[in-house]
Amino acid sequence: MKKYSALVLIFSIFIYSFASGHVSHYKKIKFLKYELFLNNKLIGKHIFDFKQEGDLFYVKSKGDFKVNKLGVVLMDYKTESEEVYKNGQLIEFHSKTNQNDKKKFAKIILNKKNKLSIDGSSYKGETDKTSLIGSWWNHEIIKNSKQISPISGRINKQKVNFLGKKDISINGKNYNALHFHFLSDNEKPADKKKLNIHIWYDSKNLLWLKASYDKFGKWEYRLIEVR
Repeated sequence: MKKYSALVLIFSIFIYSFASGHVSHYKKIKFLKYELFLNNKLIGKHIFDFKQEGDLFYVKSKGDFKVNKLGVVLMDYKTESEEVYKNGQLIEFHSKTNQNDKKKFAKIILNKKNKLSIDGSSYKGETDKTSLIGSWWNHEIIKNSKQISPISGRINKQKVNFLGKKDISINGKNYNALHFHFLSDNEKPADKKKLNIHIWYDSKNLLWLKASYDKFGKWEYRLIEVR
């Protein structure tokens, strides 16, 4: 019971501390690079470039990975996107993804009705302007009840469980991390949910450190470079 109360207290403090925060929290960050592993084997990378211009904040990302088995390419994946924020509010997003020659996309704008208008390969419609892109670098996503797929525009309702502080090591560097578990908010069993992923943020600066999920093997994103 004491352990549960402590977790609730830490989570409450975290939420309260950043309830009025926004993406400008990252204005001192210029570049993040993650390596992607499948069953502990390096298969790709994902990079983020950040730029502030006046009241506009830009986040450009590129990712790619390739899965081979016995010389046969099982999966070849490339994606790139750009997020644009004005005074902390998402006003525009677009992405293009190629997965085994299957093209996916998402285009989002803040429309005149003050809603996010989505034109994606999996969803077309509107959602409230507080919805966030599910790209993990933005720690504010832990506060939201839904996220937008950066690949296809699909809206995922989510539950977020705080699992406490953890000491983790990445490439020989130690971090004190905040551990969260994101799950689709539906009645399906955990192994059938579209969203079932563990995310770690640095408790000091809230940088996204690591992501882990299971799907035909164990996948992990690990932070390897910050500028």
